[in-house]
Amino acid sequence: MAGGTVAESAKKVARQAEERLDRVAENVREKFDRVTESKFSDTVKNGRFADQRDHGVDQERTEAKQRNQGGSER
Repeated sequence: MAGGTVAESAKKVARQAEERLDRVAENVREKFDRVTESKFSDTVKNGRFADQRDHGVDQERTEAKQRNQGGSER
């Protein structure tokens, strides 16, 4: 029966398309994970998650320490 063959071909094409899409999705997930992981680590290394108020306090302490040790004032 010709109708059965067409249906089987359509199922085969659909299955192959689904498998290709699964591979594409997996590749995208892997690349996204690599990109976000490196961006996240860079952000942490650069101290961007530090509380800004604490950062300001730390900066002021550093400047005060330098002034007390004879460092130049701004």
